[in-house]
Amino acid sequence: MSKFNTSTTRPAVSSPVTTGRAPSGRTYEGAPGYVRDARGELFLLAVSNMVGEDTFYEKAQNRDERFRSLVHRVAVTDGEWLARFLPWLRNVANMRSAPIVAALEAVRARLAAGEQGMNRQLVDSVLQRADEPGEALAYWTSRYGRAIPKPVKRGVADAVARLYTERGLLKYDTDSRGYRFGDVIDLVHPSPDADKRLWQGDLFAHALDRRHKRDNPIPDSLRMLRARAELLAVPVAERRAVVAADPARLRSAGMTWEALAGWLQGSMDAQAWQSVIPSMGYMSLLRNLRNFDESGVPDEIAERIVAKLTDPGEVARSRQLPFRFYSAYRNAPSLRWGHALDRALTTATANVPSFGGRTLVLVDTSGSMTSGAVSARSTVTPVQAAALFGVALAARGERVDLYGFADGVFRHDVRRGASVLKEMDRFCARVGEVGHGTQIADSVRRTYAGHDRVVILSDMQTMSGHHAGGVTGAVPARIPMYGFNLQGYRHAAMPTGSGDRHEFGGFSDAAFRLIPLLEAGRDAAWPF
Repeated sequence: MSKFNTSTTRPAVSSPVTTGRAPSGRTYEGAPGYVRDARGELFLLAVSNMVGEDTFYEKAQNRDERFRSLVHRVAVTDGEWLARFLPWLRNVANMRSAPIVAALEAVRARLAAGEQGMNRQLVDSVLQRADEPGEALAYWTSRYGRAIPKPVKRGVADAVARLYTERGLLKYDTDSRGYRFGDVIDLVHPSPDADKRLWQGDLFAHALDRRHKRDNPIPDSLRMLRARAELLAVPVAERRAVVAADPARLRSAGMTWEALAGWLQGSMDAQAWQSVIPSMGYMSLLRNLRNFDESGVPDEIAERIVAKLTDPGEVARSRQLPFRFYSAYRNAPSLRWGHALDRALTTATANVPSFGGRTLVLVDTSGSMTSGAVSARSTVTPVQAAALFGVALAARGERVDLYGFADGVFRHDVRRGASVLKEMDRFCARVGEVGHGTQIADSVRRTYAGHDRVVILSDMQTMSGHHAGGVTGAVPARIPMYGFNLQGYRHAAMPTGSGDRHEFGGFSDAAFRLIPLLEAGRDAAWPF
């Protein structure tokens, strides 16, 4: 009888987030915990870290200190890995604060260790929006004082040359910012970009005039700023007539919807919205669907909004985390947006695989996943973010059994091709149905029935349960088990990186692209 050459033989594969093979600590709920290597722990924390915010098990101060400590260690021991990771974290995983903090802390640690190369590039690589140079300087000076190292200044200066435009100044250079555009320019002394030299030098000079309240005329090269100044001079009583007669004038002045609302000094009616919708960014459209309905924006305008929301290129450029679409769906009162948001979400979760065979998917509905939002600016909870991926897996796979779990389990049937957003509503209405504990191993044992793989969406802070072998022994060793970690706590619930036990994580779908490699019998490297 053959011992090795059987129909179930699969090649051994490895994945990048690795732990020790034996437990060396405890999860927050008391089960044996496995410590990851520094890169793996940093990866899982970074892709779920909103910075400065509490989670269920970790206070913000402790979480941020753990993050800084990991960055300091990896920045010195493997700076090249970090230099690849941080741009991916900002541009593909679509995190914002974490890569900025990581880049600055990395430079601090590298300078302390005498490491001189790539520091400037680290800072520049994570600044991708015109308000972020000021964010970076505010973080550094609030933590380390006004003595800013040259690599930080030069990295910020490089980003300023890329990012500062008339539109950016109008949107982000406000009195509410601790660091205005002029402050940034004063500190880092950027040189105008070679392709923008004809006007960017004037922009820098004007930003300094604004900051220091110098009453110099706006240079002729800054046409948008001059157009805005002319609009501001229009008497309030005449402004709605301008909106109705010449909406192109608003666009030429870089008028955002927030600026328009303030300029009108009154409510935004349908005419006002129609004048600014063509120039609104993707996220602004998502946030204002309810306002469009309540103001009476007509269907033909709504169709243009739908076209933008569902355009794959626009979705990609928007860098929206998938749960933002669910938030928009919950806030939008009419059915005319539902299908568009479903299509946009499908594009935003393109890396969620369509599994063949039989798949068991378990979504953690315990108290730690339902308490608190994923960020201070969001109403979406970790369990809703997990349910989004769980329902997407169920809607795309051939034969997927989807369960919610806590102390017990509940089965949730989703037909293939179903609306992910509608099924999320139905699934999330059942949260609390089976208690509030985190029994991962017991839940897997209760639901596993010869499936080809198991996917667990959780913070992975499991209780010990009632069965020997823990999570890793809950199914046969040859069955792949994928943990998708939504919070990035220190201890893993199972040994990962080899032996058909693997862990990924985050609030975007980016890390899901590794699973098809493992399914194909290939080692999965970092996704960047």
